[in-house]
Amino acid sequence: MKGFGEYDATGLAALVKSKDVSPTELLDAALESAGEAGDKLNCFSKIFEDHARAQLKSGLPDGPFTGVPFAVKDLGARLKGLPITNGSRAFKDNVADMDATLVKRQREAGLVIFAQTTSPEFGLTTSTESALYGQTRNPWDTSRTSGGSSGGASATVASGVIPMAHASDGGGSIRIPAACTGLVGLKPSRGRVPMGPPISENWFGLSTNHCVSRSVRDSAALLDATHGMEPGARYVAPPPERPFLSALDADPKPLRIALWQTAPNGMTPDNEAQAGLESTRKLLESLGHTVIEAGPTLDGEALGKGMMMMVSSSMASIADEREAHFGRKIGPEDFEPVSLRFVELGRTIPMGELVKTNNAFSEAAYALETFMDGGKFDLLLAPTLSQPPVELGLLSLDPADFDAYGELIGNFAAWCPVFNQTGWPAISLPLHWTKSGLPLGMMFGARLGREDLLYALAGQIERAAPWADRRPPNWFA
Repeated sequence: MKGFGEYDATGLAALVKSKDVSPTELLDAALESAGEAGDKLNCFSKIFEDHARAQLKSGLPDGPFTGVPFAVKDLGARLKGLPITNGSRAFKDNVADMDATLVKRQREAGLVIFAQTTSPEFGLTTSTESALYGQTRNPWDTSRTSGGSSGGASATVASGVIPMAHASDGGGSIRIPAACTGLVGLKPSRGRVPMGPPISENWFGLSTNHCVSRSVRDSAALLDATHGMEPGARYVAPPPERPFLSALDADPKPLRIALWQTAPNGMTPDNEAQAGLESTRKLLESLGHTVIEAGPTLDGEALGKGMMMMVSSSMASIADEREAHFGRKIGPEDFEPVSLRFVELGRTIPMGELVKTNNAFSEAAYALETFMDGGKFDLLLAPTLSQPPVELGLLSLDPADFDAYGELIGNFAAWCPVFNQTGWPAISLPLHWTKSGLPLGMMFGARLGREDLLYALAGQIERAAPWADRRPPNWFA
């Protein structure tokens, strides 16, 4: 953001409160930066300038982020009367008929929503590339992915346009983009942040909303402002004992942390990811924590199959809805090739397979809890990605080689999905840069409801090994 790149969202809000800058000045700066970033990185699906200026004209509420420009993802974050396409040509003319509960809470926090960021079709892959909007590029290296499915959000924040943006995560889609672009990305506990209305869960409860940000305190403060049960929700995460932001007030007690090196599918880190793990281990030990190489025993085959069953059945339902809407069969002009394959599979899945899927996820949660109890562990540590951000095109939903695509997408962030399957929170932190200068995040996972512990450790790490001064070659603030 022009002239404001050294501030996080909390810092910008303080400038507004002290009247050192006005919300209009911040919006103007964000729009200027967004124009440049959009041209270079292709990270926006829409700019909502009129909506943002109407927010300013009607008066902003007094919240923790009053006057701070903000962007929402083109997937799940509905703003009444504005487009939301889910990254799909099948929804290219779709307009939201209501506000999402989360959007209402973001506005109540004082955020000024001025843009919508890109997503791959239905969030189905770990790179933000779509037939509708094209390829979103990484500000650290424009030939590489900014991650997915919240890659538009990560490119926007990492390039300095705004200090944080909405993101969502059904299998790693907050943490993967954060890891690809040098950001903080927390996936909250299941039931922590609203998903509706009227449907209060997506992907059988695996998906959740939050943000990518440049600072830990912004992530914590936004979670304070947006968490809590929504109308129609059938469950809610354990309520925090105190504000999440207060977890940053002091270092955590010495923690016992399991260093998890082999993912459920058998994937292990490449040399760069391993180097990141080793340097993170040394940092943690220097801070007084105990790190032990250990990992849970999980049924990777059942978990992988379960993700396929769950995603495919969800895609079949979306295809049925679109066919009813269009009055015709959906085809390649509507959905991308991988999406169509999911639809085809979803329409053949026996109902019993979905029960097996749910059981596999429940068994994984029990196995993970048992592992933590047996080792008296507080947290898990794993690489967010098995390797640095890959080149664009390899993870698109129109792959040249379906077999190669399937193997790469299963291995690229193989430790991420289990936290969606179990409902546990996890956070990716920018703790490693490769020899070629690419970010590669490291991930910490905690038991259900323990975002406070993740934030306490993240705050301590941020103070000990700060990343705020790192800037990608494509920086528009």
